Amino acid sequence: MLTFLLVVHLLVTIALVAFILMQRSEGGGLTSSGSPTGLMSARGAADFLTRTTAILATIFVCLSIALAALATMRNSSTKIDTSLAHSTPASTPATAPAVPAPAAPAPTNNSSVPLAQ
Repeated sequence: MLTFLLVVHLLVTIALVAFILMQRSEGGGLTSSGSPTGLMSARGAADFLTRTTAILATIFVCLSIALAALATMRNSSTKIDTSLAHSTPASTPATAPAVPAPAAPAPTNNSSVPLAQ
């Protein structure tokens, strides 16, 4: 079902782009009022393209909502993963084993260097 709706969505998208590109870019578009002339006149063809664009846009939005709802229902899981519930969070540093401080070197008695008194 999801694959079928995706194919229909793709076809509607291609048709929507084609009908938008066929319209003249004078403005007015969806805000112009209808005229009583037939489909074969320039104004009738523009009304046809405008109506078809509006219908395809409505179908596109409805299919987008339906696909989102189907994808949500298909991928919803009822089991909650609890494997991370007992691990330590990454923000708290782990305690490192204590390392003993290095021992100070023992003083040597060199005869060439006088000791300070």
